[in-house]
This record gives sequence, C-alpha cells and structure tokens, in this order.
Amino acid sequence: MSDDKSQDPWTQGPELSQEEARHASQQDPRSGDSGGDEDAEVLRERQRLAQLEMMDRWIGGVLTEQRRSRRWKLFFRFLFAALILTMIATTFYSLFRAAQPSEMTAQHLGVVEVEGVIDSQSPANAERIIEGLRRAWKAPSATAVVLHINSPGGSPVQSQRIYEEIMRLRNQGDKPVIAVVEDIGASGAYYVASAADEIVAAPASLVGSIGVIFSGFGLEKAIDRLGIERRVFTAGDNKAFLDPFKGISPRQRAFWQEVLDTTHRQFINDVKEGRAGRLADDPELFSGLVWTGEQAVPLGLVDRLDTLDGVARARLQEPRLKDYTPGLDPFDRLTRRFGRVAAEWMGLPQAQSPVRYQAY
Repeated sequence: MSDDKSQDPWTQGPELSQEEARHASQQDPRSGDSGGDEDAEVLRERQRLAQLEMMDRWIGGVLTEQRRSRRWKLFFRFLFAALILTMIATTFYSLFRAAQPSEMTAQHLGVVEVEGVIDSQSPANAERIIEGLRRAWKAPSATAVVLHINSPGGSPVQSQRIYEEIMRLRNQGDKPVIAVVEDIGASGAYYVASAADEIVAAPASLVGSIGVIFSGFGLEKAIDRLGIERRVFTAGDNKAFLDPFKGISPRQRAFWQEVLDTTHRQFINDVKEGRAGRLADDPELFSGLVWTGEQAVPLGLVDRLDTLDGVARARLQEPRLKDYTPGLDPFDRLTRRFGRVAAEWMGLPQAQSPVRYQAY
C-alpha cells in the first residue's frame, strides 16, 4: 500500500514541487482548483461569440437582400413612371401637332429629310420617307419636292423602294423632285438621289460609291486554337455558309459573289435610268469610288453645286421651306431602341439585310 501511495501525486506531500502540483491539479478532474471552471467559462464565452458572429452575418445578409430588393423596386417604379410620362408626352405632342395648320398657303419647297443610314429599323426607312414624299407632292403650295440627303447609304431593299416611288411621282406630273446632298449622299443614298429630276450638292460633299458591300470575319482558325467546338445544326448544306466560324468553299464563294454582282447590276441599271443622258462614259463611275461634289459635276453624277437655301432662293422670290417628313413618335423610338438593345444583349439576330449599299 505504501508503494501505491508513493506513486499518487495527491499523497506525495512535500516531495512534489509547486509547479508539478499545479499541473497535476489542472489535469485531474477531482482537483478542487478553479482552473477547470475557468476553461469552461472560456469555452462558453467562445461559443457565445461564435453565435453572435453568426447572428451578425445572418442579419447582414438579410439587410443586404432587403436593400437589393428595395433598389429593384425603385428601378421598376422609375421605369414605369418614365413609360407613363412618355405616353402622356406623346399624346400631348400628337394633339399639338394635330392642332397646327397642316398646309402652308404660301408657295414653298416641300422638304423630306433622308438622314442617317437607310434601314427599316432607322428613321431613314422607306415607309417614312415615302410618306413624306407623298405629302409634299400632294401639297398644292409646294412648288417642288426636295430630298434633303445626308446619308452614307444602307439597305438595298429600302433604297429601291424609295427610288421606285420617286420615279412613279415623276411620271405623274410636272412638279420637280430635287435631291440636295448635304455632307454625304453615297451608295444607297445616291441610289435614291439618282431618281430625282435634279441632283444638287455642296462642293465638298461626298457622292457616288455605286457599289455593293458585304463584310464579315473568318474565325474558324481562332476557335480551333482556343479548343472551342462550334455546334450548328442545319437542314440544307448551305444554310450556314456565311457563319464566321465556318470555312467557305469555292463554290459558295462564287455563289455569294454572284448575289453581290446581281445586286450591283440592279443598282447600275437604275442609276442609268434615273440619270439618262447625263452620265459620263467612265467605267470608274460604277466601281464603288466616291467623289466630292465638285468632282462629280463633270462626271454627270451631280447637275450643279448649291445648297438647300440656295435652291430655295433660286426658285422662290421669298424662300420658304416646309418639312413634310413624318414626325417620329417618341414612345415608338424608345421601344425600338429598347428592343434593339435587348436583342443585341441576348444575341438575337437583327432584322436587316447583310448586303449593304453603303459608303463604309
């Protein structure tokens, strides 16, 4: 028994140092020392702090979500308010336009603006320009219809429609149709101008560019280097032959060149008809080159140099101009722009021809 007690640190007495006794009391649960209570208190404090930290994170997440939800609610409220205000403004604008006198009794020039790219989705679309032409043509006090052009060109179909309407009006009566080129009247815009009885341009304006363009990229080697697989499913061997991520065969290249040549031939024939007897015998006229107004006069592309104001002064004792271009509905412009931005963001195809009568 005495040997067992000698091994027990609690019965060792004075032979045990103070440091060893303190260590032994911390390890033995039977010890009456307060070290165990302190450890339990520290553990409880840590648990409490962890719970508080977790609670803070949860509260922070809830507050963040609430702020995000509040921002979205404010955004949609502002958007809804903007739409309502736009609709109200459009209504008042329409009423204001309706209250204005529709006709000018004094003699004047009826102006139709051809501004920007000629495209079905742009302000310079065939429907709007043709409507303006008809309004100016029917106005009794309009002594001439003036196409005020500042456009690099655009869609073949839209340009052809405007051209044909001008030729139709020319065959109906003796009211002249005059095309006045401001800064640029090239490609599809010149197509439109060539139907007029007379083309007037500023000396430094750009005219011509009688050609057809299609542009794209060949990116099949780029995706091969990046290890990207292009997955396109078609019914028809040539359905995706213009896909920039696929190669184009010689047969497909020849076919597409024939499409461009056919469109170019239509362009040339209509310009020759509209400018009958006035074009110089120069093959460069139809090569796609663009000239200044001054250079274009001897080539027969332009009849004379002048400006819109100069044309009005030459034709009227008191020069007056009236714009017959249909006004743009602000709400329609907003929805069109929103639709185009949304389509671009979602990667949806745009409703336009890849072939362009365009100077750039």
